[in-house]
Amino acid sequence: MADDDAVYQSYCAYVAALPEDNVHRHYHDTQYGFPVESDDELFGRLILEINQAGLSWTTILKKQANFKEAYDGYNIARIAAYGETEVARLLNNSGIVRNRLKIAAVIHNAKQIQRLQIEFGSFKQWLAIQGMMELSQWVLLFKQTFKFTGGEITREFLVSTGYLPGAHIQDCPIRKS
Repeated sequence: MADDDAVYQSYCAYVAALPEDNVHRHYHDTQYGFPVESDDELFGRLILEINQAGLSWTTILKKQANFKEAYDGYNIARIAAYGETEVARLLNNSGIVRNRLKIAAVIHNAKQIQRLQIEFGSFKQWLAIQGMMELSQWVLLFKQTFKFTGGEITREFLVSTGYLPGAHIQDCPIRKS
């Protein structure tokens, strides 16, 4: 995990020098590493991570509000019911990443989360039940459960939602607050 710590140290140091209205600074200071309570918001974070694959995180952060609107406020039940009409709508939405494979993965993953909700009560509960696993175990579990969730996507999702440590370095002012 030492190599991973260097990545996070640089992110904390990077945002410290940015103005408060910068998208990275805002994300770091208000979302990154903070627990997420609702299943829909957890799923929203997963949607953002899936869509970041192959793109810059800046691009995703700038489109974050567009994603939430385009994906019905990240409502899992609505997204799970998406059909070709909704897929076409998303593919024509210039405010988000228009990638058919990523859109299909989001819909598939919404259906998977519905199954987890039935079995475990909630997506959040399913995550909590997994306990303190190593990253490699999380990655394997996510690959078995979801689509478009490789190692980096899984790690960033778990760190950004507080399920894995490492979002903030020891002396980060956000960590201390």
